[in-house]
Amino acid sequence: MSLDTPPPRRHVVLTGVSSGIGWAIAQALLAEGWQVSGLSRSRPPSSHERLHWQSVDLDDSEQLARVCATLEPVDALVHAAGFMRTAPLGELSVDDATAMWRVHVLAAQVLADSLLPRLRDGGRIVLVGSRVAQGAAGRSAYAATKSALLGMVRSWAAELAPRGITANVVAPGATDTPFLQQPGRSSSPPRVPPIGRLVRPEEVAGLTAFLLGPWAGAITGQQIVMCGGASL
Repeated sequence: MSLDTPPPRRHVVLTGVSSGIGWAIAQALLAEGWQVSGLSRSRPPSSHERLHWQSVDLDDSEQLARVCATLEPVDALVHAAGFMRTAPLGELSVDDATAMWRVHVLAAQVLADSLLPRLRDGGRIVLVGSRVAQGAAGRSAYAATKSALLGMVRSWAAELAPRGITANVVAPGATDTPFLQQPGRSSSPPRVPPIGRLVRPEEVAGLTAFLLGPWAGAITGQQIVMCGGASL
């Protein structure tokens, strides 16, 4: 490639693009020139010439695999979709636990497995986890799904290292998004961390963009927690 030839546009597959952290990541990557294939049930807040949205139910593994099969070669996968249902031990819901597992863990598995043949060498995988993966009262089912992401990522990192592909988890604490107002988490409200405010979605997006960039090629198999000091 000559100096006069622009570099090829990077392509990322991004879930949860309709709001919150996923939308913040989409905006950050669009600003950096990425082509974004956004997957979510709801339409994103606004359109962009490099944002190609498809309506997908991440709870439907077969539909998700079919959509992945239609996508162009990719440079990165970011799985940001998620939701929380809370309850203390003794009141846990099998349906809630199963639904969270399917969206957080099984969808990540289907995405990575289906996109692997299209993932270029030197590519990136980032899963959005949670500080709660370390455990939190009233959130055991949610914590179980988020802690599972690290086991998957470390396994993938070991498998994909020979191709220069990295795999990491970004694990934010309570983040100022509509996610905090979900009815299913009413029994376990968020707590403001020591910095005196919630994490901003743009901060999560910035860390994600860094992990997808050229300076993060030696970071793999890691869970990077950004919690405003809540884990201190």
